[in-house]
Amino acid sequence: MIELGYFAQQAAAAGIPVALAPAVAIGVGAIGPGIGIGYGVGKAMESIGRNPEVAGPILVPMLIGLAFAEAIAIYALVIAFILAGKA
Repeated sequence: MIELGYFAQQAAAAGIPVALAPAVAIGVGAIGPGIGIGYGVGKAMESIGRNPEVAGPILVPMLIGLAFAEAIAIYALVIAFILAGKA
């Protein structure tokens, strides 16, 4: 039998389904990176639209920033997998 942790026992006692935790973790963890990626790409496209000659210099920092934002969403996914293994 799987032994639940303290918080999982408290959630089960309160009637909250423990299987809901991974969904909440990835859902909440993806909101920030999603907004950040949309905002970053939007501003980059806006600046390229105003000045097309700077497309090259804007592309590399934009891609690096997008990778950092995406890494946060991947951390949330890893946490969701860990929680799914405990449920």
